[in-house]
Amino acid sequence: MTLTALLILAAQTILGALDNVLHHEITERLPSKPSARRELSLHSAREGIYAVLFLIFAWVEPSGIFAAAVLALMIVEVAITIADFLEEDRTRRLPPFERVLHTVLAVLYGSFLGLTIPWLITQAAASAGVGFVSHGALSWFFTLASIGVFAFSIRNAIAVRALGKLRSANVAAAHPSGRTILVTGATGFIGAALVERLLARGDRVLVLVRDARHSRALLGAQVTHVERLDALPRETRIDAIVNLAGAPIIGLPWTRARRQQLWRSRIDLTDGLIKWIKTLDHAPAVLVNASAIGFYGDKGDAVLSETARVGEGFAADLCRVWEDAATRAEALGMRVVCLRIGLVLDATGGALPTMALPARFGLGAVFGAGHQWMSWIARPDLLRMLLAGIDDPLWHGAINATAPEPVRNADFQRALARVLNRPVFLRAPAWLLRTMLGEMSSIFLFSQRVVPSRAQALGFTFDIHFAADALSLMLGPAPEPLPQVIPALPSPPKTVQPQPSPIAMKDAAE
Repeated sequence: MTLTALLILAAQTILGALDNVLHHEITERLPSKPSARRELSLHSAREGIYAVLFLIFAWVEPSGIFAAAVLALMIVEVAITIADFLEEDRTRRLPPFERVLHTVLAVLYGSFLGLTIPWLITQAAASAGVGFVSHGALSWFFTLASIGVFAFSIRNAIAVRALGKLRSANVAAAHPSGRTILVTGATGFIGAALVERLLARGDRVLVLVRDARHSRALLGAQVTHVERLDALPRETRIDAIVNLAGAPIIGLPWTRARRQQLWRSRIDLTDGLIKWIKTLDHAPAVLVNASAIGFYGDKGDAVLSETARVGEGFAADLCRVWEDAATRAEALGMRVVCLRIGLVLDATGGALPTMALPARFGLGAVFGAGHQWMSWIARPDLLRMLLAGIDDPLWHGAINATAPEPVRNADFQRALARVLNRPVFLRAPAWLLRTMLGEMSSIFLFSQRVVPSRAQALGFTFDIHFAADALSLMLGPAPEPLPQVIPALPSPPKTVQPQPSPIAMKDAAE
């Protein structure tokens, strides 16, 4: 194999890793999306093939039947890549940079195939054999690449298996409720689960989405998918709106462009939502709007109820302006509920799988000093709070959506390690997190001891109070099934022989 071919493959490997991490993991979060299950299975198979090919091209010069086998493996990889392109086009709208990156990858791999296939055909015509070769640093580069893609292949295979266990949102409602609910952010980690709950109780659901192809693949045909609000007629009768839209807070650092994206996806969308409501013949009764405990900023050990003052920093400003934008719906006669949501825990998505991944390898770390308070909520409890916000007329204004028992970061990490039977001895210094993440490090370092005072005063009860219980239920082993008790068959009644009376016995004797 020529050096040119190997250099082209090395460039394609680096760009492929960028595409995988940036788009599949950070931007799209494919391992947590049920609609991406087929795409992930294709990725897993392709990455497994790459792991084998990288090792072969790094150290081996095949000939005869071995070269033919390598050629067949490359043809299978091309077929999988074509199927992957078709699946992506069916289920999601690729951002411009991902499309450009895919085009460059296709050109590079086409060039690599153009150089490699003739060489393999020539090698296949020779007698069968396997020769050892070394390409210096390139051989070691491809060895590391093989280990990396094999790890991603296993990770995606695990995700495919886990997503296969999730229930589909396509559930049939036994009795239509007569309610119509509009949900924004319906394809997200919380929104998709909420849509499932709404459908299950008989509600008609409309979803505002950026990509209807993706939402149809995820939520099914029972849901009405719209990409623009003005596509809905003004006479559309909507009973409630749940506004969950917003680019993920955790992800890329909060650069100026990233802050603008976070702002536009929340404030601008909410402003547009209020303007659209004004055009309807009948305004909905309630707007349940997402917010976050970032509203409070860094407050140390202070116990934060809904009456606590707004904090400082970008996250606090974002939440404050977002709530102000939603509150303008009150002028239209609507009841407005702003749920200040804490860290949402669930094994199927959100932050928990990402936090648990290093802990599974014994690399869990306490952030900073570990004394900062974390306020969290289990996803099932949050879903019930969203439904309560829709249904209960007493719910209005700001309400903390957090479990009653916040936990310090060090205690949370120890509980996580205990559930996974791993040690926790590492620390991520605060200065390192600030250097790497900038202001986004506030998510991990700010202390926010938030309590759900208003929700509990309104009679809401939480199913999960303690973080250790949540982690055990979500990540721990399944409980042992109860022993099957087989009731003993009743024994047949005993036949009691009548005893002869003394007089009868006397007569018989005479």
